[in-house]
Amino acid sequence: MSDNNDAIFREVDEEVRQEEYKKLWTRHGRLITAAALLFIAAIAGWQGWKYYEKKQAEDASAIYYDALRKATDGKPDDALADLSVIRHAGFAQLAKLEQAAILGKKGDADKAVAAYDAFATDASNDPALVDLARIRAGYLLVDSQSPDQLLTRLGRYDKDDALWHNQAREIFGLSAYRVKDYAMADRYFNAISVDAKASQGLKQRAELMLQLLAPNLPAK
Repeated sequence: MSDNNDAIFREVDEEVRQEEYKKLWTRHGRLITAAALLFIAAIAGWQGWKYYEKKQAEDASAIYYDALRKATDGKPDDALADLSVIRHAGFAQLAKLEQAAILGKKGDADKAVAAYDAFATDASNDPALVDLARIRAGYLLVDSQSPDQLLTRLGRYDKDDALWHNQAREIFGLSAYRVKDYAMADRYFNAISVDAKASQGLKQRAELMLQLLAPNLPAK
């Protein structure tokens, strides 16, 4: 008898629940359907956006590396044209730096420096890439600007904890050597040669410059 009662109660509960569901659907069915459709649309939109971003990155990557190949193959103008059409946020920054580098290699130092400076003053660019742009511009200016001018530009990197401090010091040393300020050049190239953080290439160049400087310095 108990089992029969339980079955009856369960059946009544089920009927009550179904009736409540019907009432709920009658009152709010459209809203529930609309919410479900919006959720599905949001998921679809998100997936579509991710696919679009992925496709944009892939397309930009292909254009960027093809432009690098053209620059290496002696087609700088074609490379510049390709790089100018890249709009993907990340690759666009790399493209601008590469455009400036190509201009420098072509001998258009003024245009290259202007491109690097424009990049460095754009607050939307990655700070690490901004620092790189400033250093690259500094190398291009070694033959035209005085040590003081370059110190004004790059003095912020003349600190042992600055990422580009050895490159900045090489720029200062080269500029000082050009204007025959041998004592200043000696100071900066010595700083590079004893710095454990300096790359092997930088150390070798510093040692070479110190050899060139030696005849112009007072005997120690």
